[in-house]
Amino acid sequence: MFNTILIANRGEIACRIMQTAQASGVRCVAVYSDADRGSRHVEMADDAVHIGGSAPAESYLRGDVIIEAALSSGAQAIHPGYGFLSENPDFVEAVEKAGLTFIGPSAKAIRAMGLKDAAKALMQEAGVPVVPGYHGSDQDDALLAREAKKIGYPVLIKAVAGGGGKGMRLVEEAGGFAEALASARSEAKAAFGNSDVLVEKFVTKPRHIEVQVFGDGTNAVHLYERDCSLQRRHQKVIEEAPAPGMTVEVRQAMGDAAVRAAEAIGYAGAGTIEFIVDGSDGLRTDGFWFMEMNTRLQVEHPVTEAVTGVDLVEWQLRVAAGEPLPLAQADIPLVGHSFEARLYAEDASNDFLPATGRLAHLKFADDARADTGVRSGDDISPFYDPMIAKVTVHGSTRAIALSKFCKALAETEVAGTVTNLSFLHALASHEGFAKGDVDTGLIARDQSDLTKQAPLDAETLANAAICAADLPVQQAAQGFHLWQPLSQTIALRHGDDDLPCVLAFEGAGQIQVRTPLGDVVANRGPRGWMLNGARAGAALKAEQSVYVFGPDSTSFEIVDPLDRDSNQGGDLDVVSAPMPGLVKEMFVKIGQKVTEGTRIAVLEAMKMEHSLLAPRDGVVEEVFEAEGSQVEAGAPLVRFEPVEGDAA
Repeated sequence: MFNTILIANRGEIACRIMQTAQASGVRCVAVYSDADRGSRHVEMADDAVHIGGSAPAESYLRGDVIIEAALSSGAQAIHPGYGFLSENPDFVEAVEKAGLTFIGPSAKAIRAMGLKDAAKALMQEAGVPVVPGYHGSDQDDALLAREAKKIGYPVLIKAVAGGGGKGMRLVEEAGGFAEALASARSEAKAAFGNSDVLVEKFVTKPRHIEVQVFGDGTNAVHLYERDCSLQRRHQKVIEEAPAPGMTVEVRQAMGDAAVRAAEAIGYAGAGTIEFIVDGSDGLRTDGFWFMEMNTRLQVEHPVTEAVTGVDLVEWQLRVAAGEPLPLAQADIPLVGHSFEARLYAEDASNDFLPATGRLAHLKFADDARADTGVRSGDDISPFYDPMIAKVTVHGSTRAIALSKFCKALAETEVAGTVTNLSFLHALASHEGFAKGDVDTGLIARDQSDLTKQAPLDAETLANAAICAADLPVQQAAQGFHLWQPLSQTIALRHGDDDLPCVLAFEGAGQIQVRTPLGDVVANRGPRGWMLNGARAGAALKAEQSVYVFGPDSTSFEIVDPLDRDSNQGGDLDVVSAPMPGLVKEMFVKIGQKVTEGTRIAVLEAMKMEHSLLAPRDGVVEEVFEAEGSQVEAGAPLVRFEPVEGDAA
């Protein structure tokens, strides 16, 4: 076993790797950017090396600087985590050239699976089923259109060097093929530097089921499957293991195919074979096809660890150090059921717009596993993926695990930034999901219901008012002091609504809370406040905000009675940055006429591009920022003057 490793990553995965490595007696060296100087992974590490600026290109993608940090700190090996340099074969070769061990597959294996078209040809040779489609090198537009017609619509255009849904377009009929092809190529070129695409048959009720594999360079085993069908824009949201509806026969067929795929490229370490599965008529041995291989540890690996009892990071360290595979295929258990949710700082009600902010409070359910790289008081940085944590549970059956999952999400508390927590709870409570009736289109079909904000009720508002008044949840001595007022007005704001509440103190531990939504009787008992006879949920006051936690967590602004600022409306004549980010493209100039919906600029933030559109017809009066500018949230980008006759 190594005595020192360097972890070439950040956030929750860096912390996760350290947890196992340090428990195995391995010294861990972290690397960090300017933005991560005080981060949790730096605090956990035995040593830490600064590697550059906040942007990934200035730090976590600088392979030469990371290798130098490993050498200078006495590390024998580098663990890449996931993302950043984890699937970069040039980095693997540089690591090995420096005399270090790369904890992962060989550069040759990564290259073999790096291009989707070449990987699928290789899989066909290995006897792994692939989706009918065109994977050739001839990229002529007319040829691709003919191949699409031959395959039969609907078809999926996919970037050969792609991932994460970039460079991917669904085409329903021939008339939309040319436009979709041009769009996919443009996005692929920008994201990967390669505009080549492949065309495949689109499965009408697709499920995304992947198999965890582990190899030693010669032989491989599988650790069963994960269902990752709950996706939004090709990004996984909730994962589970095993897959609902899986049979012994289909599991055997998929597992065997995955092992053949791994052994065909001499795979070493943890990897995932992703299959697209036809879920229209149950799972079948002839109804799954190879999609791609992820040549690294997956974000969702905790659900596999939960049902097998295997620590995949420990296996990575042991196999990279030269040990054989720790278990034979027949010895790998499969026990119970597990779910994982990805908790993000994003506004589900605003098309999942990524968010920033300082975490005033962060708490997870006692009986859930929480993989996180942040703590209370940490900032959600605009430079990186806005994941806060992964919440994982395990139960003896799917029904029990799902019940624990919903409870764990309801008991997760986050204050200081908007999150997708209520969306996750709504998704976990979805009737179809509860039945195991899942496919990759479920979220898109039901997004409006899943992201609908629950109506505010009087009890939640009363809970917020009591918290804002700084009244203790519990009190040893009954009664109120002589200097305590008989009533107190608390001014709260929820969105654009002002909600004044009056707390009337009526006796020992009892308050009548008068709210715009109705009156609430509050009694303080030995375990906290009871509101109209029901126990109040957890609430927290942080600066000028109050957070009420639960399945439909919500927040309120505490309004200063002396605040007379009435400027709450948006300015339709100004396009502003909705979040901190980089102005990647600016499409307009002073004097240009635009119509409502015209694309004004592209803002790059948290690894995603966001198009900003004109809110009305007008003429560009001012352009405040140029391409390449780094801007803060709310910064004005473009000002318009209304066209003649338009309302001001």
